[in-house]
Amino acid sequence: MSATSATSCVLPPALGPEQEEQESSETHMSVLWYAGQLAITYYDTEDCSVYFMPDIPDNEDLKLLQKVIEELNPQCIVTSAKQDQNIAKFLTNLTATAGDKDIGKPEIVLFPNIDFGLEVSKQRILSRQFPFIPSHMTATEKILYLSSIIPFESPLMIRALGGLLKFLDRRRVGVELEDSSIAVPILAFKKFVLSDTVNMDQDTYCVLQIFKSDIHPSVYKLSSGLKEGFSLFGILNRCRCKWGEKLLRLWLTRPTRNLTELNKRLDVINFFLLAQNHETVLTLQNCLKNIKNVPLILKRMTLSNTKVSDWQALYKTAYNAACLRDTCRSLPNTIELFQTISRVFTDDLHYIANLISKVVDFEGSLSENRFTVRPNVDATIDEKKRKLMGLSDFLTEVARKELETLDNQIPSCAVIYIPLIGFLLSIPRLPNMVDKTDFEIEGLDFMFLSEDKLHYRSARTKELDSLLGDLHCEIRDQETLIMHQLQTRILEKSEVLNSVIEYTAHLDVLLALAVTARENGYCRPHFTHRHGFHIKDGRHPLMELCAKTFVANPVDSGEATRRIKIITGPNSSGKSVYLKQVGLIVYMALIGSYVPAAEAEIGVIDGIYTRIHSRESVSVGLSTFMIDLNQVAKAVNNATERSLVLIDEFGKGTNTLDGLSLLAAVLRYWIRQGTQCPQVFVSTNFHSLMQLELLPDTPLLEYLTMETHQDGEELIFFYQIKQVSELIRNGKPIKRLDHPSKCDRMEKCKSVVEKFLCLDLDDPQVDLEEFMSKEVLPSAASVL
Repeated sequence: MSATSATSCVLPPALGPEQEEQESSETHMSVLWYAGQLAITYYDTEDCSVYFMPDIPDNEDLKLLQKVIEELNPQCIVTSAKQDQNIAKFLTNLTATAGDKDIGKPEIVLFPNIDFGLEVSKQRILSRQFPFIPSHMTATEKILYLSSIIPFESPLMIRALGGLLKFLDRRRVGVELEDSSIAVPILAFKKFVLSDTVNMDQDTYCVLQIFKSDIHPSVYKLSSGLKEGFSLFGILNRCRCKWGEKLLRLWLTRPTRNLTELNKRLDVINFFLLAQNHETVLTLQNCLKNIKNVPLILKRMTLSNTKVSDWQALYKTAYNAACLRDTCRSLPNTIELFQTISRVFTDDLHYIANLISKVVDFEGSLSENRFTVRPNVDATIDEKKRKLMGLSDFLTEVARKELETLDNQIPSCAVIYIPLIGFLLSIPRLPNMVDKTDFEIEGLDFMFLSEDKLHYRSARTKELDSLLGDLHCEIRDQETLIMHQLQTRILEKSEVLNSVIEYTAHLDVLLALAVTARENGYCRPHFTHRHGFHIKDGRHPLMELCAKTFVANPVDSGEATRRIKIITGPNSSGKSVYLKQVGLIVYMALIGSYVPAAEAEIGVIDGIYTRIHSRESVSVGLSTFMIDLNQVAKAVNNATERSLVLIDEFGKGTNTLDGLSLLAAVLRYWIRQGTQCPQVFVSTNFHSLMQLELLPDTPLLEYLTMETHQDGEELIFFYQIKQVSELIRNGKPIKRLDHPSKCDRMEKCKSVVEKFLCLDLDDPQVDLEEFMSKEVLPSAASVL
């Protein structure tokens, strides 16, 4: 069928109110670390896919492994019992401290080292039957096919994958109640990478409010989990399908410094924001909302548990994916995503949609609540259905002949068909039929009594059984056989369906970011290879939605100057909001989103470190100040010249002298690094830092304050950032013009004393009262 005719197909009737089924998602990970190389594979029960990360270097501190575990939060970690002491110690510490973090405590599963052997693992991979591999492939073709998906040149990863398959077969993840012959479904192999990821810890995600989980207000969903609260993810999530929402969350957990990838995302958003493309955006969004949970449907197909609603959902997905492809083919090929969708969404989508529409009888399936096939699909089924439909008139005629042979006391009878039992003669119970012996009728075999009707087998009903058989069961068996054949053919084309999920998720996320940017007036950030930021009229993306009026503020941080900014101001003047605003604007640029500003130029960033909020925990056993120290130490030890550091009120958790000394020492450490220091934003109420000149005078430093105005006894906040004047920064007193200076007063006092010492008190001509009234009292008044 051509593309035009395929997209004009009529959608199947609704099968009642559709709800996306939610299954609890679990992640099971296999890890190996040897000679500085790390290999990770994991199985996601949500999409029944195996993800692998080719061998990648990782130091003995295993920071990369820590990042992956924090992101995936696996339920089980499988590894070899014969491991290096570094990873053994790491896993021990992980289980001991997991409860203190936002991740659950994973189960550590140890398998013998032989289960991770290279040859054993290869054999385990090649001998396994995967539903996405066509059954007609030879062994050699299967090896070539798998080698195009799985990098067999990464031996450590192959070993980890072999151990993971062993674990899945032993635990029977997701198929615990199925027959032992049914294997754990694996619908796809996908590459998992963490390269170019910007370093951010859980504290940073918390203080910037990237995610925020609230208890669900519905009492029916208290046990099922949490809902997203007021967070950056919450305002950006305008996704129309489940997989778009999942990918958006993934992008938020993996900010990247890959400028090529970021600009690709921004190009797509820029295209969607053009006024002439508004209708295209609406068309794409209407198609995206019909992309259903394909991995769950394919999983059910492998387990032969497909529901009636699954066929409709799969048809809608294939049909709307074909519409997406046709729409993207009309869009500019200069945008890579449109070009990829046009190429990857092959005619297999039309094949799947046409196959389902030609085979599945949606109306019949709805009425019978089971899989039924359309007419003209199978001649045998059609013939049996015709017989079944004509039975009513035929059985009426048979009943009439039966009544002629019955006793005249019997007023009526009927021949009925009951599946699995066959044809029976039904006679109403007469008043004189009391005991079972009264039910006996010559020439009839009594079967049972139901609702005052007696059911018998007669010679004619037995003949009907032999001629027509159990039509219902035969039709159902044959339709089930066709369903299995249909499932097999669709699973062989599952590669295109996996591509649909991947690229529609990308499209959905970028459309969501475009909608948010249009509604909130965001601008496109521009990236530069130099260090520093230039942001004009930056805004806090969350705070501006809460405040009646929000005051925008600029950010200007250079490459060789103003790399360290010290911000002062009264409490509630907006210092903390300004710090978070800087962090959020930079962060949003690093996920490929437009940002809340008039203009934004963002330099290269490899990490964002914060000391803004202390996430206290009784189980940690640390004081608030100790937690603050740990957060600052993490920034001091890890921040590079390409990092952004945000510090709010550090040192206030201890006595003033110690807090001031620590803050000054940290800042002096970064100042000594010169242009190799990170971009640092510090808010503080330690004015002595400036007044005592604890920091050297250097162009790296810039002193800022939040503008306020004293109106009588009321302090008015302008929430506007401005430079600190030289007078306030140096802490010099302001000279009062309406009052003598201290030096003038001292001179006047000396003059009065000298005059008094010159007086001869023995001289009767000296009038002390006159001296006091004319010299001392006026001088005292002016001095005091």
